[in-house]
Amino acid sequence: MSKRPLHVRLIETFFPLRFILARLTRIEPVGRLVDRLLFEHDDLFYLPKDTVVEINHEVEQPESLVIPSQVVEHFVDRAEHRFIMDFCICREASQCEDYPLELGCLFLGEATRHIDRSLGHEATREEALEHVRRCREAGLIHLIGRNKLDTRWLNAHPGEKLLTICNCCPCCCLWLMLPQLNGTIAGKLHRMDGVSVSVGDACTGCGACVDACFVDAIAIEDGRAVIADECRACGRCAETCPSQAIRVTIDSDAVERAIERIDSVVDVG
Repeated sequence: MSKRPLHVRLIETFFPLRFILARLTRIEPVGRLVDRLLFEHDDLFYLPKDTVVEINHEVEQPESLVIPSQVVEHFVDRAEHRFIMDFCICREASQCEDYPLELGCLFLGEATRHIDRSLGHEATREEALEHVRRCREAGLIHLIGRNKLDTRWLNAHPGEKLLTICNCCPCCCLWLMLPQLNGTIAGKLHRMDGVSVSVGDACTGCGACVDACFVDAIAIEDGRAVIADECRACGRCAETCPSQAIRVTIDSDAVERAIERIDSVVDVG
């Protein structure tokens, strides 16, 4: 591993303390300050894996099928500037042994021109698409949207010109702190519009989905999994359910709606 810039090494050093810092945001003045400094104007959502989603009604033409990864591919195609991180700061800070450290975030937009080149490299359309494909094959889930925190630590401004595409694992993701954050900040990361998660009759109450849910949105009640409103519809529960009792459905216009939502807060140009 090459020597990281000082501010990156400091972030990695204090990264394990994020849960304590997240709880502090529940103190109202602290929460307001942190929100303004690090999360103002944020709008982020997880894209469930293509392999776990079902369209919520039949369509006649196979080419009409919608899959969440099309959202990423759309913006990779449109972007004039693409930057791939050569490492994942979350996994590197956590010394992850289960997922690749080298599969970092992908950033799109004009603001990427200000990112320190020691952290990664500019990418062509083909390189960016190959990167996100490798991330999906490694079991990582895309988190996409506008994130002020990234504009801060990367010094990539303006925020409306930077689109973040994180590739998240279930063990090291920054947003594991989500249950500890105050409601305003936690609400900046939501489920993809048009995606729903439900539990079917095959559920045995084994609890595998509870262990898989990083936002503590699933509980076992009366021998059956119950999914709360805090669910961000990442789909890991459906992927891990041994009884295939959890269903993730996506509206046929969900990809279009996701693209419109991102377009309203970020211009990849």
